[in-house]
Amino acid sequence: MSKSDRNTGKPWSAAEKAKLAELAKGNTPTRVIGLKLGRTEDSVRSQAARQDVSLKPTNQASYNRALTVADLAVHHGARCQQPLSNAARR
Repeated sequence: MSKSDRNTGKPWSAAEKAKLAELAKGNTPTRVIGLKLGRTEDSVRSQAARQDVSLKPTNQASYNRALTVADLAVHHGARCQQPLSNAARR
C-alpha cells in the first residue's frame, strides 16, 4: 500500500476537511494535498467538490481578462528585452 492512499475507504474527519480547505486556500497543488492527507488526488478532488472548495490557483490571471502593461511586465520580468507594442500598452 502506498503512502498516498493510507486512508483509502475511511471517511473524512472534520479535521481533514478543514485541512483540505486550508491547503486549497493556500494554493497547495492537489497532489501535495493528497500526500499530506494520505488521500489520492481523485479523493481530494471529490471531497473538495462536496465541500464546494475550489482547487484552482487564486494567484493566476484568468484567461478572459485583458492584460495591462503592469501584468506583462510582471509576467515577462527581466527575460523580456523587446519593447511593448502600441497594442500592448493599452
